Amino acid sequence: MSDIINEIDARHKREDPLGAFQVGDTVDVHVQIREGEKERVQIFTGTVIKIQGGHSIRATFTVRRIVAGEGVERTFPFHSPIVLAVEVRRKGKARRSKLFYLRDRIGKATRVKERRGDDPRSAAAKAGSAKAPDQESVEEAADEPEIEESSGAAAGV
Repeated sequence: MSDIINEIDARHKREDPLGAFQVGDTVDVHVQIREGEKERVQIFTGTVIKIQGGHSIRATFTVRRIVAGEGVERTFPFHSPIVLAVEVRRKGKARRSKLFYLRDRIGKATRVKERRGDDPRSAAAKAGSAKAPDQESVEEAADEPEIEESSGAAAGV
């Protein structure tokens, strides 16, 4: 029985991944909406407050935003064909896997701190004992005038 379920799950899994996002990120979810015979793409922008389901076919994520003073949450399945794309607008720093405490907050208190990935200190730490490229170019520039002075002094004698 579970083999049949696994086979059906594998058939309906999304081939192209939606993108790398985490809880706390502000995202644009592009959703295909069908109104009668017309189809259009609607963009739902908000903060990811929950991801559940792991890597299964039933995995979902919930996005929350404030519209006209009211909180609106939408839950999207990862593998649904109506979810066309997810764009990360801002990376958020969250220390919890579920941000349900944002439901009780109003206004600026609902903001999540920004996670900065291109911090030069973290890049230098990853490089280990290797020098940063800026330091090497400064040292090379400092060495060049000394070489010119010594060659000029030798030519004048």
